[in-house]
Amino acid sequence: MSEDLFSTLQAGYRKGVFSVPTTFYFSVDDVKKTLTLDSEGCSIQDGKAVEDADCVCKTSAEMFRRIWIDGYRPGIMDFMGGSIKSNAPQLLQQFLQAFGK
Repeated sequence: MSEDLFSTLQAGYRKGVFSVPTTFYFSVDDVKKTLTLDSEGCSIQDGKAVEDADCVCKTSAEMFRRIWIDGYRPGIMDFMGGSIKSNAPQLLQQFLQAFGK
């Protein structure tokens, strides 16, 4: 399921939300993806394509689906409770904005 969600991202990207290249590494259960977002587009690579992503996000496929499909907005307790792990939660908010979420 997560693999399918990632495959649809490029079509929904809103240019201009990110003015400089910003990398995201997602680990969603067994699916690992690196996304680079910039002013012109979104590129997606399998696996961990960069050593130090600007934002790392680890979560379950269920949580990812809730956020992406159901419009759920994680709160501080989701991060404190460990259902979402990230080194830069503020970039995750900007990530969602870049896709109209």
